[in-house]
Amino acid sequence: MTSVAVGARPVPADKLLQVKNLQTHFKTRSGLVKAVDGVSFDVGTGASVGIVGESGSGKSVTSLSIMRLIEKPGFIAGGQILFQGRDVVGLSEREFRAVRGRDLALVFQDPMSALNPVYPVGKQVAESLQAHQDLNDQQAMQRAVELFAMVGISAPDRRVHDYPHKLSGGMRQRVTIAMALANEPSLLILDEPTTALDVTIQAQILDLIRDLRKRVNTSVLLITHDIGVVAETCEEVVVMYGGQVMERGTVQQVTEAPQHPYTIGLLTSIPTPGMKGRKLNTIGGAVPNPLHMPPGCPFQPRCSHAMDICATPPGLRETDGGRKVACWLYEDSAHPAVTTT
Repeated sequence: MTSVAVGARPVPADKLLQVKNLQTHFKTRSGLVKAVDGVSFDVGTGASVGIVGESGSGKSVTSLSIMRLIEKPGFIAGGQILFQGRDVVGLSEREFRAVRGRDLALVFQDPMSALNPVYPVGKQVAESLQAHQDLNDQQAMQRAVELFAMVGISAPDRRVHDYPHKLSGGMRQRVTIAMALANEPSLLILDEPTTALDVTIQAQILDLIRDLRKRVNTSVLLITHDIGVVAETCEEVVVMYGGQVMERGTVQQVTEAPQHPYTIGLLTSIPTPGMKGRKLNTIGGAVPNPLHMPPGCPFQPRCSHAMDICATPPGLRETDGGRKVACWLYEDSAHPAVTTT
């Protein structure tokens, strides 16, 4: 068994976003899919939080729920989404439209789907500005040029007149980030912002996010399947599986001394330098059918530590330094950590 020191409990920040027992479901012909099933976490003012998990874990549905962009047959079935102390779940679409894009902004995974192909990109950013600010066309376009420069787009005064198809994938992603930052939101949500980009451009976008967070003083909620990206970009991490939170804590706690068996599986399946010739670790079994989730812990059918009690939902329990883990192995907070070897 390995013994790794973990980070101290972070100083609590003002809670800009509080997600409490969020439940987002989808009605299908085959039955009810509980895509998000009781998810809770906070994002503090000025904080950077990552949500990580496999495809189908519910992380993107969580971000869309926060933005009130769930379309039928999906719906928010329960819970609260408190933004700046106000529960946005109960707001009318008209009321929330004043929040979306101004105080709360989302960068989508695919920039081509987020941009209108028949309008110049600068005009689209200008329209985002004019939706929430009293600017004329000239003022809005000048601000778009400034935003393009801020996100590292070369020749911004020329690029604002380009159409999306004339820009590279990395440039398009920078445009969507500029659009999201146009009204200086308090919280920026990024849903897999680097997935469709090559490795070099990914690194540039991550550097941009870190730099802009300091310059604009915006909180960040990063959605990704890559825990390595979270480790480079965020201070806190939420690990999701089967629509539920498996583990929450500082990046140092979760990456250096993971406790939930699923988190351990994720981390040990990442290629590392010097492992040439060695077989990559994998998590056995398959992601459960969302229509037929196992009772209790959704990870139990794939877990080598599964016990009879795992058929009962474990709930999140605090273990050390403010970290929370949804696992019966930690019913007693003094329980020794699961081995990572």
